[in-house]
Amino acid sequence: MRNLKLFKIDLRKKYRAIRENMNPKEKKFMDERILHKLSSLSEYKRNRDILVYVSKKIEVSTYEIMCDAWKKGKRVAVPRCNTDDRSMDFYYIRSMGDLEKGAFGLYEPIKEKCEIYKTFLGGLCIVPGFCFDQNGYRLGYGHGYYDRFLQKFRGIKVGICYSNCMKFYLPKGKYDRPVDILVNDKYIKRIHTYGEGPYRLRNRIPKFRRY
Repeated sequence: MRNLKLFKIDLRKKYRAIRENMNPKEKKFMDERILHKLSSLSEYKRNRDILVYVSKKIEVSTYEIMCDAWKKGKRVAVPRCNTDDRSMDFYYIRSMGDLEKGAFGLYEPIKEKCEIYKTFLGGLCIVPGFCFDQNGYRLGYGHGYYDRFLQKFRGIKVGICYSNCMKFYLPKGKYDRPVDILVNDKYIKRIHTYGEGPYRLRNRIPKFRRY
């Protein structure tokens, strides 16, 4: 386990450096392509609830994703971290004005202004990561918040990532959960394991869609 932790620390350093050194114009172009691919998904189109992280500078931008969801009449929910037990709750927001700076310098929903997301059976959750592999497993930021949340979430899980932050295989622990669909700036890949609940997809051979 110690060797796995050290390996992941090295990988985080590698992919952080890749992201920090991205050309801003190239990053913006890739962000736009990821939004285009994400919004083309039938799962995105049919889901009213979109759970999405509030992006930092080195992450795939989610501000345009939130604006697209609002424009299409969807409900947007973003996470708020509970540092005492490393869990997180999602709250619906209606605009960026519903956010305040919280844990780890991230913008989080203002609890007093926002309605909490209570059901875990539906919706589409957009999952961040430093890196994803071809089986849908992710290299997170090391705090375990999303790992804990995804263990109980039964909607559709979509990982978004840059194509230069992909690996063929990532080592995984017993609490790691793969995403159902992987979207990067070059292709969409449907993974062989899918979300449970009312939006469950049938198992099928993984395949790529390129645009």
